[in-house]
Amino acid sequence: MSEFFTDRLYQYFVLTRLNRPIGVMLLLWPMLWALWIASKGRPDGWVLFVFLAGVVLMRSAGCVINDYADRDFDPHVARTRTRPIVAGKVCPREALVLFAVLCLVAFGLVLTLNTLTIIMSFVGVVLATIYPFMKRYTHLPQVVLGMAFGWAVPMAFAAQTGEIPKAGWLLYVIAILWSVVYDTMYAMADREDDLKVGVKSTAILFGDADKAMIGLLQLLMFAGLWLLGQDLQLSILYKLALVAASGFALYQQWMIRFREPRQCLRAFLNNNWLGMVIFIGLLLEYL
Repeated sequence: MSEFFTDRLYQYFVLTRLNRPIGVMLLLWPMLWALWIASKGRPDGWVLFVFLAGVVLMRSAGCVINDYADRDFDPHVARTRTRPIVAGKVCPREALVLFAVLCLVAFGLVLTLNTLTIIMSFVGVVLATIYPFMKRYTHLPQVVLGMAFGWAVPMAFAAQTGEIPKAGWLLYVIAILWSVVYDTMYAMADREDDLKVGVKSTAILFGDADKAMIGLLQLLMFAGLWLLGQDLQLSILYKLALVAASGFALYQQWMIRFREPRQCLRAFLNNNWLGMVIFIGLLLEYL
């Protein structure tokens, strides 16, 4: 009996991708940017805890519903054919129950926050639920992913201050741009398999212009971050962080230059450092 429960826990661990925390980190950084700006470097302890837990729970829920939605596609993609649902180690109904439990736990935490944040949490669940199905209907699922991942930004402002200023919405747009950048890199690694099975993505939409489009989106993202710093009257510390972060963006362009799948995945992973550097800049700014 203990072996059965141990195996179930392990399969859920893999299904929620907690063995690959990069998704948690990419969701975490914009949330921390928002919370530090909203609180001027002094976030409420309980709000910080709820959002840290919420990042882990909702990213895990997103992975579960993504694998449920892709269960007919994943067997045809080399990188995904060993995932638990495809391999028959977790049944689809079981995955839906796990998704519901994760969402309910996250919602239980949100209920301890203010009314505006509670209302906004419903939008977050809708975005997380519909994203995996978008790749069937549009070449812009990365935009929907950005909207889902970035929704923690306005929610953080709402939870900390009770309102969402224009800086909060600007940061939300920046978070969406960044998500499209790194998820397009991720999609570039799967482009050949996606074309075979009919899955849509920005990597397919951009075609031979993929590197140029990623570069343009990176420029727009950094322009937004610069405008944010100007609007909030942030110091040279923040601007130096942007310079350092732009170095990572240039390095990512170098890695994807030949569109080699493994290097595209490395570029995707490198975005963790970009997000961390920007947060360090904000951390120093408000010390």
